[in-house]
Amino acid sequence: MKIQEMLQHFASFPVAPLETIAPGTTLVLSPHPDDESLGCGGFIATAARDGRPPVVVIVSDGSASHRGSAVWPPPRLARLRQAESRDAAAMLGLPSDRLFFLGLRDAAVPTEGEEFDAALCHLLEIVRRHDCRTVLVPWRYDPHCDHEAVWIMGQKLRSLLPRLRILAYPIWGLTLSPDMDIEETVPTGWRLDVRAVLDRKRQAVQAHRSQRGLVVEDDPEGFVLPDHLLEKMLRPYEIFIAS
Repeated sequence: MKIQEMLQHFASFPVAPLETIAPGTTLVLSPHPDDESLGCGGFIATAARDGRPPVVVIVSDGSASHRGSAVWPPPRLARLRQAESRDAAAMLGLPSDRLFFLGLRDAAVPTEGEEFDAALCHLLEIVRRHDCRTVLVPWRYDPHCDHEAVWIMGQKLRSLLPRLRILAYPIWGLTLSPDMDIEETVPTGWRLDVRAVLDRKRQAVQAHRSQRGLVVEDDPEGFVLPDHLLEKMLRPYEIFIAS
């Protein structure tokens, strides 16, 4: 199936209420600080507004976005990005005690081994403590190794706890070439209407100032969120793919 066909299927997903899409408490797994705001900020804000805030886990430390900066070496940048995530969560109405950081190294989130197993144990403890019934993970075709690794974490969680509903949210996959072929069957899923909280989502995205080119000044090659991605992320609906 080509990406263009996949995007057309996404656009045809039925619009459904939050409880239909993700019953119970939801665990949101975000590969980096900012993915939670970009991919499902509307979901987080809606759930928080409705009195059942999700649990949000930022998996990596976000320290690899400006590798060429001397002023912002990885440890300092990681601290900044964590602070930005806290600010973004507040914009979305998420209580501070529902936000967690695994602190895995950006661009090196594991898919197996001791570090992966330790992260999985931590997530299992969070799921059980908060009685999570749904887990949101990045779409498997997002073209970033950390997004794929977090998708794998979601699949492993479901293999250990089959009661979990795993849903995927696309971010960078929405920017792939329309003619690109992927090995995927016709998808099913839902769209969530986030128009009522879109301003909150926009503010949350804006809180990630380092990723918008507003903080680090000594790395001209550093990452900056592209306008074409922001345009796709700040639309009236968010997409959740049944995995």
